[in-house]
Amino acid sequence: MSLILITNMLLLLAPLSSLCALLFALYLALSILKKDEGNEEMREIAQAVKVGAKAYLKRQYLGVSLFFVVVFFILLLLALNKYLVIFVPFAFLSGGIFSGLAGFIGMSIATQSSSRTAAAAMKSLNSGLRVAFSSGAVMGLTVVGLGLLDLSIWYYFLNWYYSTHPIPIGIDKITAITSTMLCFGMGASSQALFARVGGGIFTKAADVGADLVGKVEAGIPEDDPRNPAVIADNVGDNVGDVAGMGADLYESYVGSIVATSALGVAAGLGVAGVTVPMVMAAVGVISSIIGTFFVRSREEATQSVLLAALRKGVFTSSFLIAVISFFLVWKTLGWEHIGVYWAILSGLLAGVLIGLCTEYYTSSGFKPTRFIAEQSLTGPATVIIAGISVGMLSTAFPVIIVGFAILASYFLAGGGVSPSAGIYGVAISAVGMLSTLGITLATDAYGPVADNAGGCAEMSHLAPEVRKRTDALDALGNTTAATGKGFAIGSAALTALALIAAYRDQIGLIIKQKGLSLTLDLSLMNPSTLVGLFLGGMLPFLFCSMTMRAVGRAAGKIVIEVRRQFKEIAGIMEGKTKPDYARCVNIATSAAQKEMIMPSLMAIITPILVGLFVGINAVAGFLTGATVSGFVLAVMMANSGGAWDNAKKYIEEGHYGGKGSLAHKAGVVGDTVGDPFKDTSGPSLNILIKLMSMVSIVFASFIVSNSLFK
Repeated sequence: MSLILITNMLLLLAPLSSLCALLFALYLALSILKKDEGNEEMREIAQAVKVGAKAYLKRQYLGVSLFFVVVFFILLLLALNKYLVIFVPFAFLSGGIFSGLAGFIGMSIATQSSSRTAAAAMKSLNSGLRVAFSSGAVMGLTVVGLGLLDLSIWYYFLNWYYSTHPIPIGIDKITAITSTMLCFGMGASSQALFARVGGGIFTKAADVGADLVGKVEAGIPEDDPRNPAVIADNVGDNVGDVAGMGADLYESYVGSIVATSALGVAAGLGVAGVTVPMVMAAVGVISSIIGTFFVRSREEATQSVLLAALRKGVFTSSFLIAVISFFLVWKTLGWEHIGVYWAILSGLLAGVLIGLCTEYYTSSGFKPTRFIAEQSLTGPATVIIAGISVGMLSTAFPVIIVGFAILASYFLAGGGVSPSAGIYGVAISAVGMLSTLGITLATDAYGPVADNAGGCAEMSHLAPEVRKRTDALDALGNTTAATGKGFAIGSAALTALALIAAYRDQIGLIIKQKGLSLTLDLSLMNPSTLVGLFLGGMLPFLFCSMTMRAVGRAAGKIVIEVRRQFKEIAGIMEGKTKPDYARCVNIATSAAQKEMIMPSLMAIITPILVGLFVGINAVAGFLTGATVSGFVLAVMMANSGGAWDNAKKYIEEGHYGGKGSLAHKAGVVGDTVGDPFKDTSGPSLNILIKLMSMVSIVFASFIVSNSLFK
């Protein structure tokens, strides 16, 4: 059997597996909807959260759609002026639509799963775990299913088009296909950034406002129905941590595949270089589906038991991918390129190790988080100092792990002989890390469902045993969410590196096609590259400043509203009168929609401005600087926030005085500082560094032709 026939047959696995993922997600969704919603009060609470979340997303998608229309016409204008292939504007729309759709589907199921999780927890811990995890699996499988479907449709369309129409001068068909597909991730990245920033501002404004007035000032428990911001907090969990995270990893997934495909062609691997990442993604889908059946727990509600239950699924999926990838690389690329397989394994291993590092620094079962909890005995200031210290310390191992992964994948894939092959190895390691996304995202999206289930149990006054079970699931969710963020950050760093390499190759291709005398000089001795490096290193800090200030301003409005209701609405504290939940939801929605605009636009505009005013070399430096500082800053912020959160929960378990103590109040202050760290600014950096690379690739031809600095 010829290699061409083998690759064509293997490539069919991509659309087929995407359909399998979507069908299995549908099956899980229908099975969840058949579960008992609980009593009338539980259904009422779930409905309020559902209505609030859908109202928020409706407003967000309306605002974002205007942005997409404007950018579509800009891209269309560039295409008509021969700066872009005519398909790019339409692919930009499809990426944004599919990304938004994945987030919407995941959030819709999540909002309907919380009360069902609480009701299932009335029976057993494992029952509650299964419902919450199934909800997360709907999110994970929808993301990989829609992402792979979008890529498959465009690949087969472009393959047909360039088989029947003229190919651009100077390149072959597969190069034309991959260079065009490189531009497709911009739509998904743009949608993801708006979802992450907007959802992050909403959820943390509500969370901080609810905690500061409810826990600290009024001394009432978390998720107490007397708190006017409690429904807004639950809504925020869904729009930020489900829809936002889904959109985030959707664009990582798509971006890593298209970048790797383009780099494979640049390395001289032809169609086989495209086949490996596409089929790996397909194998990952099937492996993730199989892995979901291994998530089971005993009734013992300990972190170690629950973590082991989730790890069974992740490790099973990873093992299957590791085995099948060997035969895929062997049969597709040949034994002379078997080093690519070891590059894939390095990415898989790096993802697991970063997750374990994150778990160590954020779980209350280990010293760093317990150290923060101990500092609560001396007040909020020492809690904050300890949390920042732990976050900074936690950057060391992930950076070292990613560094080893880069070196290993580069040289194992043949970088010592061919630099292009080495870069392909780095890119394929990112695909390896993301190949388990279907189940990895399931363990992450599970967290908000478990959190909302605990709130539902508290507000509907279920038995203490139920709340104990939901608290155990919620605490696990904090750890899996932190682990998921570590995974997202690590994959973002590798994907961003692949995209930078793809930008370099795209610039080289444009220069060749246009017959220009320009050369890429990316040495540190080139002043434009150095200036770009500094500008890029600065940008993540500027971006975080803007998003942190946005959360602070929005949270301030929630605080004022909660205080007003406690003061002006008689009977709230006695439980005789219901607060005005909708008012807090509306305030958080309006603030998030307003505050997300400037940070998001900055990410899109800055690489174009750097290219036009400082040159193409500066853009490469800019992207490199942003990737390095953004990666380290994202790890620090995510782990600080996760550690603060779990330190507070450790105190609430009865340590250092327990709930209501001075130590607990100090822990709550630390948690409120950490909220925008881990759920707004930190995770948004993942998207920032990839979106800027995507924008640079899409506008590369325009920048080359119009740059003032040649």
